[in-house]
Amino acid sequence: MRAVVTGGAGFVGSNVANELVRQGNRVVVVDDFNSGSKTAVADVEVVEGCVTDYRLMRRLFRQADVVFHLACRNIIMSTHNPADDFRVNAGGTLNVLLAARDENVGKVVYTSSCSVYGNQAVPIPETAPVSLLTPYAASKFAGEGYCQAFHASYGLATTVVRYSNVYGPGHRPENPCCGVVARFVHDSLEGRPMRVYGGGEHTRDYTYVDDAVAATILAADAKPGSVYNVGTGKETSVNQLAHMVGGPVEHVGLRDIDNVSRRSLSFDRISADLGWQPQTQLGEGIRLTREWMEER
Repeated sequence: MRAVVTGGAGFVGSNVANELVRQGNRVVVVDDFNSGSKTAVADVEVVEGCVTDYRLMRRLFRQADVVFHLACRNIIMSTHNPADDFRVNAGGTLNVLLAARDENVGKVVYTSSCSVYGNQAVPIPETAPVSLLTPYAASKFAGEGYCQAFHASYGLATTVVRYSNVYGPGHRPENPCCGVVARFVHDSLEGRPMRVYGGGEHTRDYTYVDDAVAATILAADAKPGSVYNVGTGKETSVNQLAHMVGGPVEHVGLRDIDNVSRRSLSFDRISADLGWQPQTQLGEGIRLTREWMEER
């Protein structure tokens, strides 16, 4: 299989690209290195460029069997600069779909986010109503809408996966936008207090990166038009997470992105359709993340 991975130098994207190579596929990575690392991928062709460049996307997608579209501005960047968020997350996704349609790509797998749900009763199924509380959520859901529209209007096969708080080895703590697990583990190793925003009782569904990668690659074989949650169905408070990592805690004020009180995702649909289930428990994932950082 010939695959193109947009955002393939980022944390999840690089893991997707490396796993595709391990499975024997030919992989091309495109990344603007806004937050990605040039050392994150191996044995792949790496092209520096942005998904907002339609001509580049069309050239890279020529003869591609599948495009895994992970390139985006993350929630922190999106909140600080919503115009750039729209340009890359919404506009870039439109460019990817236009280029995939025009080059007759077999399948586009679009990685969205559980942020589209806002505050809901947990565990959240894919049928839950959308509640867009951040620019990031709005732009990611706009991408989902374009995927559905291109499937319905042009017959382009698309599948959407909605990630929940992916973490694990390879999440670089020096990146100011890294996730809370990487940040806590790094602070613990450095002997610094783990910074907890607010009271720390807000919960999240932490998904180990290998599990997210497996779900993403499986989604290439899903029925076109499908939308899948990728999570564990378990909610863990930030205070509980800090206790599991171990070390002192410092409580500070809430951020503008901390407006979701509870989160865990139902994965019944992807389990039934594709046989996917999370394999790595949070405690084990924290241990593996700590080992990676210690070796590093």
